[in-house]
Amino acid sequence: MEYGISKVTGHSFEQAIEKVTEELKKEGFGVLTTIDLKETLKNKIDADIDKYTILGACNPNFAYRGLQAEQELGLLLPCNVIVYEKAGKVYVSAMNPELLTSVSGNEGLSDMSKEVKKILENVISRV
Repeated sequence: MEYGISKVTGHSFEQAIEKVTEELKKEGFGVLTTIDLKETLKNKIDADIDKYTILGACNPNFAYRGLQAEQELGLLLPCNVIVYEKAGKVYVSAMNPELLTSVSGNEGLSDMSKEVKKILENVISRV
Protein backbone atom coordinates (compact mmCIF):
# COMPACT_ATOMS: atom_id res chain seq x y z
CA MET A 1 0.00 0.00 0.00
CA GLU A 2 1.29 3.41 -0.93
CA TYR A 3 1.66 5.57 2.15
CA GLY A 4 1.25 8.84 0.28
CA ILE A 5 -0.95 10.51 -2.32
CA SER A 6 1.45 12.67 -4.33
CA LYS A 7 1.92 14.84 -7.37
CA VAL A 8 4.25 17.38 -8.89
CA THR A 9 2.60 20.78 -9.10
CA GLY A 10 3.02 23.61 -11.57
CA HIS A 11 2.97 26.09 -8.68
CA SER A 12 5.77 27.80 -6.84
CA PHE A 13 6.47 26.45 -3.37
CA GLU A 14 4.55 29.26 -1.67
CA GLN A 15 1.64 29.01 -4.12
CA ALA A 16 1.43 25.24 -3.53
CA ILE A 17 1.12 25.78 0.24
CA GLU A 18 -1.63 28.38 -0.32
CA LYS A 19 -3.45 26.21 -2.85
CA VAL A 20 -3.39 23.00 -0.79
CA THR A 21 -4.55 24.92 2.30
CA GLU A 22 -7.41 26.42 0.28
CA GLU A 23 -8.41 23.04 -1.18
CA LEU A 24 -8.30 21.37 2.23
CA LYS A 25 -10.56 24.09 3.61
CA LYS A 26 -13.11 23.43 0.85
CA GLU A 27 -13.31 19.85 2.16
CA GLY A 28 -13.74 20.84 5.82
CA PHE A 29 -10.09 20.45 6.83
CA GLY A 30 -8.21 23.09 8.75
CA VAL A 31 -4.45 23.35 9.04
CA LEU A 32 -3.66 23.08 12.75
CA THR A 33 0.11 23.18 12.47
CA THR A 34 2.65 24.38 9.95
CA ILE A 35 6.22 23.19 10.32
CA ASP A 36 8.92 24.77 8.16
CA LEU A 37 11.30 21.82 8.25
CA LYS A 38 14.01 23.63 6.27
CA GLU A 39 14.13 26.43 8.86
CA THR A 40 13.80 24.06 11.81
CA LEU A 41 16.68 21.84 10.72
CA LYS A 42 18.85 24.86 9.96
CA ASN A 43 18.18 26.37 13.40
CA LYS A 44 18.48 23.12 15.39
CA ILE A 45 21.34 21.24 13.73
CA ASP A 46 22.66 23.66 11.07
CA ALA A 47 21.54 21.32 8.27
CA ASP A 48 20.55 22.61 4.86
CA ILE A 49 17.71 21.02 2.90
CA ASP A 50 15.43 22.18 0.12
CA LYS A 51 12.16 23.90 1.04
CA TYR A 52 9.97 21.46 2.97
CA THR A 53 6.81 22.26 4.92
CA ILE A 54 4.58 19.90 6.88
CA LEU A 55 0.93 20.89 7.27
CA GLY A 56 -1.02 19.14 10.03
CA ALA A 57 -4.56 18.99 8.58
CA CYS A 58 -7.66 17.96 10.48
CA ASN A 59 -11.33 17.55 9.66
CA PRO A 60 -13.15 17.64 13.01
CA ASN A 61 -16.02 15.44 11.83
CA PHE A 62 -13.72 12.68 10.63
CA ALA A 63 -11.50 13.04 13.71
CA TYR A 64 -14.54 12.59 15.96
CA ARG A 65 -15.78 9.57 14.01
CA GLY A 66 -12.34 8.00 14.07
CA LEU A 67 -11.89 8.53 17.79
CA GLN A 68 -15.26 6.88 18.41
CA ALA A 69 -13.95 3.77 16.66
CA GLU A 70 -10.39 3.88 18.02
CA GLN A 71 -9.50 5.87 21.15
CA GLU A 72 -5.77 5.88 20.40
CA LEU A 73 -6.25 7.16 16.86
CA GLY A 74 -4.92 10.52 18.06
CA LEU A 75 -1.45 9.01 17.83
CA LEU A 76 -1.91 9.10 14.04
CA LEU A 77 -3.56 12.51 13.79
CA PRO A 78 -3.56 15.06 12.31
CA CYS A 79 -3.30 13.99 8.68
CA ASN A 80 0.01 15.28 7.41
CA VAL A 81 0.26 17.01 4.06
CA ILE A 82 3.71 17.98 2.83
CA VAL A 83 4.93 20.47 0.27
CA TYR A 84 8.56 20.26 -0.77
CA GLU A 85 11.03 21.14 -3.50
CA LYS A 86 13.25 18.61 -5.18
CA ALA A 87 15.40 19.12 -8.26
CA GLY A 88 13.58 22.36 -9.09
CA LYS A 89 10.10 20.85 -8.88
CA VAL A 90 7.43 21.36 -6.22
CA TYR A 91 5.66 18.30 -4.84
CA VAL A 92 2.57 18.01 -2.69
CA SER A 93 1.72 14.81 -0.82
CA ALA A 94 -0.88 13.69 1.69
CA MET A 95 -0.78 10.72 4.00
CA ASN A 96 -2.88 7.81 2.75
CA PRO A 97 -5.61 7.51 5.43
CA GLU A 98 -6.03 3.81 4.70
CA LEU A 99 -2.88 3.39 6.77
CA LEU A 100 -5.00 4.18 9.83
CA THR A 101 -6.76 0.86 9.42
CA SER A 102 -3.62 -1.16 8.77
CA VAL A 103 -1.59 0.47 11.55
CA SER A 104 -4.36 0.30 14.15
CA GLY A 105 -5.65 -3.12 13.10
CA ASN A 106 -9.17 -1.72 13.62
CA GLU A 107 -11.36 -2.63 10.65
CA GLY A 108 -13.98 -0.23 12.04
CA LEU A 109 -11.89 2.56 10.49
CA SER A 110 -11.91 1.04 7.01
CA ASP A 111 -14.95 2.78 5.48
CA MET A 112 -14.04 6.15 6.94
CA SER A 113 -10.41 5.92 5.84
CA LYS A 114 -11.52 5.09 2.28
CA GLU A 115 -13.83 8.12 2.33
CA VAL A 116 -11.07 10.42 3.56
CA LYS A 117 -8.65 8.99 1.00
CA LYS A 118 -11.00 9.95 -1.85
CA ILE A 119 -11.28 13.47 -0.46
CA LEU A 120 -7.50 13.84 -0.14
CA GLU A 121 -6.97 12.43 -3.64
CA ASN A 122 -9.32 15.13 -4.93
CA VAL A 123 -7.54 17.82 -2.93
CA ILE A 124 -4.13 16.79 -4.26
CA SER A 125 -5.42 16.52 -7.83
CA ARG A 126 -6.69 20.12 -7.66
CA VAL A 127 -3.41 21.58 -6.44
